[in-house]
Amino acid sequence: MSRTGAVSSFIAAVALLLGGSAVVQAQDDWPSRPIRIIVPYPAGGIVDMVARTVTEQVGRDLKATVVVEARPGGNSNIGTAAVARSDPDGYTWLVTGPAALVNPGLYKDAGWDAMKDLKCVGLAVWTQSVAVVNPTLPAKTIGEFVELARSKPGQLNFGNPGTGSSIDLSAQKLFQAANIKLTNVGYKGQPQALVDLITNLMHFEIVSMALALPHIKQGTIKPLAVLTHNRVNDLPDVPTIAEAGYPEAAYVPWYGIYVPSGTPDALAGKINAAISKALESPEVQRQLSVTDIPGKPMSLRDLAALMKTDHEKLTTVVKTAGMALQ
Repeated sequence: MSRTGAVSSFIAAVALLLGGSAVVQAQDDWPSRPIRIIVPYPAGGIVDMVARTVTEQVGRDLKATVVVEARPGGNSNIGTAAVARSDPDGYTWLVTGPAALVNPGLYKDAGWDAMKDLKCVGLAVWTQSVAVVNPTLPAKTIGEFVELARSKPGQLNFGNPGTGSSIDLSAQKLFQAANIKLTNVGYKGQPQALVDLITNLMHFEIVSMALALPHIKQGTIKPLAVLTHNRVNDLPDVPTIAEAGYPEAAYVPWYGIYVPSGTPDALAGKINAAISKALESPEVQRQLSVTDIPGKPMSLRDLAALMKTDHEKLTTVVKTAGMALQ
């Protein structure tokens, strides 16, 4: 090697070492500036509430500034893609539900690949929902509803609050398990779909527990089964979907906290520890339990396994149901 080449190689090696030292120092100093939390849905919704509940406690514990930013659009694709493409420095997080795992299979170019571009560092909450019908429908159980739907293929309507949403995925799993076909009617969110169910324009819906409970108590909608692991205290007489005879449909969606996949393991471990500590806070547990099932501390390994399992499970649902968007 020439003298010039040797000098160039030496300079490159020094630069690499200095760059590596800078990265290590940046990780050691973390967090030294505000942490930005991206919610790919409108402000004020359930995901926004969950994000604020957990990450604001993280900020208090770390004595760091946490900024929650709603970035809706493209069925959550815009905000999710922004995080997937951001610098893996621990200062940009994503809080979202199953859409992060399924949208790349729904859209030709969602802007990211869940298993390549994102790393789950915390599970914030499991979402509770309930299968409901209009009270005039002659079905008191899921079994009776399935028999009715089989006798009228395509004649009963399903109010769908969004293709690829956790509600849609739960419904599709039930329809596949029960081998029934309903006419899909699309809505932009749950509220309007629920109004149409109450006024008997829709026949069947799966609705978030917080939204459904007041109407169940008023008798304007009728619960058939809860899509949770265990029975719900507010509806002790309503069976779980597994108890109702369809364990294959017992999918309980969850909201996770993600960072770019390139985030170093040591830094991801710090973030995971901070989220786990926040989830153990009694106040965080209380706030999350109002509408959903609080998350629990989980290791990065367990979160990666959960992410992989649900990605495979939900991708199968999407393909089997023939769900696709442009």
